[in-house]
Amino acid sequence: MRKCGVLMPISSLPSRFGIGGFSKEAYDFVDFLAEAGQSLWQILPLGPTGYGDSPYQSFSTFAGSPYYISLDKLIDQGLLTEEECESVDYGNDPVKVNYEKIYYTRFNLLRMAFERANVNENQEYIDFVEENKEWLKDYAMYMAIKDSLGGISWIEWDEDIRLRKPQAMAEYEQKFAQDIAFYSYQQYLFATQWAELKNYANKKGIQIVGDIPIYVAFDSADTWANPELFQLDEENIPTAVAGCPPDAFSATGQLWGNPLYKWEYHEETGFAWWMRRLAFCFKIYDVVRIDHFRGFDEYWAIPYGDQTAEFGEWRQGPGYKLFETMKKTLGNRPVIAEDLGFLTPSVIKLVKKTGYPGMKILQFAFDSREESDYLPHNYTNNCVVYTGTHDNDTVNGWIPYMSKKDIGFAKKYLNVKRTSDICDSLIRTALGCVADTAIIPMQDYLGLGSEARINTPSTLGGNWEWRMNDEACTEELCKYMKELATIYCRAPKAPVKKAKKISKKN
Repeated sequence: MRKCGVLMPISSLPSRFGIGGFSKEAYDFVDFLAEAGQSLWQILPLGPTGYGDSPYQSFSTFAGSPYYISLDKLIDQGLLTEEECESVDYGNDPVKVNYEKIYYTRFNLLRMAFERANVNENQEYIDFVEENKEWLKDYAMYMAIKDSLGGISWIEWDEDIRLRKPQAMAEYEQKFAQDIAFYSYQQYLFATQWAELKNYANKKGIQIVGDIPIYVAFDSADTWANPELFQLDEENIPTAVAGCPPDAFSATGQLWGNPLYKWEYHEETGFAWWMRRLAFCFKIYDVVRIDHFRGFDEYWAIPYGDQTAEFGEWRQGPGYKLFETMKKTLGNRPVIAEDLGFLTPSVIKLVKKTGYPGMKILQFAFDSREESDYLPHNYTNNCVVYTGTHDNDTVNGWIPYMSKKDIGFAKKYLNVKRTSDICDSLIRTALGCVADTAIIPMQDYLGLGSEARINTPSTLGGNWEWRMNDEACTEELCKYMKELATIYCRAPKAPVKKAKKISKKN
């Protein structure tokens, strides 16, 4: 079945409170997508972020970002006042998130709501805490301790709590009981509001495509609470970390610094932690995009302490065993495999064996130096095509950096005369190709340039900030998107009404 959708981070939605969230604007965006003939809304990871603000480096693989909690809903519930929310400085740029201002103001408002909520008498909250105790208590305790120590990484904590010695755990739990409850309450609000929004989207015919990084952050509750899952020594210090080897784009490779999985242990436990993680993802998303899929085949291990990724080595990942277990445990769930970059025959074989669709990026297609697998005439049905991703520039931002030869090739391939027509033509090419699914970044539908780029990999600062103008989703744009979705047979078909039976009178 052919379908289409939009890539749009939650944080990029308009909002009067400095960052997109689960407020009215999110529901309006769902309405817009449904009216525009879309059936998929792809978002970025929803976890709480730290230094650098990247959703791919979260404090927890299970928790949600408190930044997305709708303050409007807390006002409606009488937990905050309009004046309290309006008096806060969220930054004065309506198309950029000011994370520093959000960080220093949002938690104060949420703390006020928490203190007025009387959670000890809220049965829904109590049930939520019990249902999520496998991860919630560790996350809330981790954040409470981290706050008390000025935000330093858990690897710098005192040894007794860093190594989770029972007496220390009991003492810290008692000492920070109120703060632990506050962080648990944030997760209750997040989960409740997200479930309402997702349910609304599903009723409107919009499925949510979630995104999970293959790795967790080292400075996270996951690593602190579950050191046995990772390649750590007796002091819980990594022996090796994740990254990518040197290539044509980076002479020293990419040093990500995430802890690597101890895959032998995961296999011995029947991949129990992964099954919990994936089950959780399929509870909060309809489709799951798994980042850096090639890492399940082979992964690049860099000695801990190295300043670059040059001296790592390839090691064997779990391969198909993980996905075989997943299919037996969770059923055949919808997954998108992020299989971008240089792929070895064994990676290609793994993706094919899983049956999951891979990704095709049209910006990667127009390199006139070589025949590209990303050119649409090479696609099969079982793939997801994008004009670009969150790691690419927008199409209109990318075009000025193309060589004359590449622009000439693109114009010939797309059959356009003007460079200014390339963006529209790429969208049409994505929607018109044989791929079962086409997803277009919202910025490309809006025709925006580099000012709307989400992320530039391997850079710090200025990323994850773009927000959509609150008047961007016009009726004209809606009609245009609906027209394209209909032309290329990707718009949902209206349900056929059954004809009423006419009774025959004798």
